[in-house]
Amino acid sequence: MIERYSRPEMVTIWSPKTKYRIWFEIEAHACDALAQLGVIPEKSAKIIWEKGEAAEFDVNRINEIEATTKHDVIAFLTHLAEFIGPESRFIHQGMTSSDVLDTAFNVQLMRASDILLKDINQLLEVLKKRAFEHKETITIGRSHGIHAEPTTFGAKLALAYAEFLRCHKRLLAAREEIATCAISGAVGTFANIDPRVEEHVAQALGMRVEPVSTQVIPRDRHAMFFATLGVIASSVERLAIEIRHLHRTEVLEVEEYFSPGQKGSSAMPHKRNPVLTENLTGLARMVRTFVMPAMENVALWHERDISHSSVERYIGPDATITLDFALSRLTSVIENLIVYPENMQKNLNKFRGLIHSQRVLLALTQAGISRENAYHLVQRNAMKVWEQGKDFLEELLKDEDVTKALNEADLREKFDLAYHTKHVETIFRRVFG
Repeated sequence: MIERYSRPEMVTIWSPKTKYRIWFEIEAHACDALAQLGVIPEKSAKIIWEKGEAAEFDVNRINEIEATTKHDVIAFLTHLAEFIGPESRFIHQGMTSSDVLDTAFNVQLMRASDILLKDINQLLEVLKKRAFEHKETITIGRSHGIHAEPTTFGAKLALAYAEFLRCHKRLLAAREEIATCAISGAVGTFANIDPRVEEHVAQALGMRVEPVSTQVIPRDRHAMFFATLGVIASSVERLAIEIRHLHRTEVLEVEEYFSPGQKGSSAMPHKRNPVLTENLTGLARMVRTFVMPAMENVALWHERDISHSSVERYIGPDATITLDFALSRLTSVIENLIVYPENMQKNLNKFRGLIHSQRVLLALTQAGISRENAYHLVQRNAMKVWEQGKDFLEELLKDEDVTKALNEADLREKFDLAYHTKHVETIFRRVFG
């Protein structure tokens, strides 16, 4: 992933040094189990830990060895032996490369998940704060981009809060899905290694044993994990697009924070563009592109092929690093978002009362007019507002077919904005408890 969209903590998880440290720990934990089982001397397992923990693995040296061996795990084991000495002969007993690679990859995904879960929690805190801040801030709700009925800006943010709460729950499940360890040998039959070694390594790493593996951990687990990241990215984009639409000049109900010295355009000095949320839309697209390759990785040949490997070297780091950055950026956008209640009020009045059409329709039906006829009466007056710029209430008051059923007081009462927000408290109680 490019540095522009990366944050250090997540990048560190995917660094070669971190990867090799995890590889060593897997091998060393396996040696502990082998020593407990009497397969190798306990003294040798202790030496492996002591010398390995003190070692500073040289990425360049490993790459140099791999240039000859054409095998990354063998290159690492060869380099590890340079530190360990004679006891290195006990390392990797009965194991295959995928035991190390797959278990380590899942450890990295677990650690990445922990950061993403923290990111979502921070976003939830900010969404909750801003939602309560604007709980009663009335704004227009839109369907198909067209004015529908009033809602509150707080209700919009409560919707986002509930959505990201679901994202958090899904990511917890996805983390659980990939938190498995396989130390089962060449085709997963434990022919040359005791299953108790796998159990020991899994427990040491905070994982579960994979119930049945081949040479690899089944990739349906990873497909589910990356699909979950794709859903979270889509939720990021949904909120980003909402902000972008509300930021438009003709709407201007909210605006991204525009810092001192910031420039919006090289040609037009007046511009204050929603660049952060536009950026989030693009980053979400990138995260979703990693979902399909993860799905393609599920169907491997027989007990294993290597077609998944190159894919995962890309999508593991790039998907998690990108989503980490996106969640952090979205949190900042929401925290610093400028809200314009006065513009929301102006937009509510833009179509001169049309947003109350459903209340009038329902009142007419309750007054004894058929729904079809009531709809016709309301629509014919509404079209005068659309096409001639008339005032909806005034047109209704001039329509004798309407006033036969509803008097002026009844009609005026149907234009009360507070009617539309009377259950916001219920919504907030459902969302926030």
